[in-house]
Amino acid sequence: MKFAVIVFPGSNCDLDMYHAIKDELGEEVEYVWHDETDLSGFDGVLLPGGFSYGDYLRCGAISRFSNVMSEVVKAAEAGKPVLGVCNGFQVLTEAGLLPGALLRNKNLKFMCRTVGLKVENNETQFTSEYSKDEVIQIPIAHGEGNYYCDEETLTRLKENNQIVFTYASENPNGSIEDIAGIVNEKGNVLGMMPHPERAANDIMGGSDGLALFKSIVKHWRESHVNQA
Repeated sequence: MKFAVIVFPGSNCDLDMYHAIKDELGEEVEYVWHDETDLSGFDGVLLPGGFSYGDYLRCGAISRFSNVMSEVVKAAEAGKPVLGVCNGFQVLTEAGLLPGALLRNKNLKFMCRTVGLKVENNETQFTSEYSKDEVIQIPIAHGEGNYYCDEETLTRLKENNQIVFTYASENPNGSIEDIAGIVNEKGNVLGMMPHPERAANDIMGGSDGLALFKSIVKHWRESHVNQA
């Protein structure tokens, strides 16, 4: 499986994402600059964290208009897995690939620490290697991670089982219903504020995030390689 790590001006977690895929997962991966106009050669797309375009206007608001985003939309529409982490999640909401928005943290402070996440839905292509209700330890690092949506959207997220991760014991940012990560209705686009790529090796403090990437590869192989 071959992944694209999208790099915007201001991205700073692209190296972490690349390392998780290449060195921990053992899969193919390439950095893809924001002005690229063709992602057809990739099987999955990863939007890393950081401060794309300096977070001017709103987090992800300018990145949403980068050339590569039209290709990310095409990949999502084609059913390819698309993962947006932290700033990547913000970009996905700005692009309309995921509902809702990320607001300033409730305490108006940037927070960087490890938190417990509860796996609400382990039947997605991103979470099949977890158990339902499993609590995993994943780092956060954000100032605008307060997920918000209107009541109609929240009802739809619940009905469609689109809430994938919630904060287990402590809601660090004020997100509605403790939401930490959601998928689109098709289930192939995941946005989450915590950083699974920073929890891919025990040497770095924990490896609970690695199962997320293993889940993506497992689903892809079952859908492509095993049917070939």
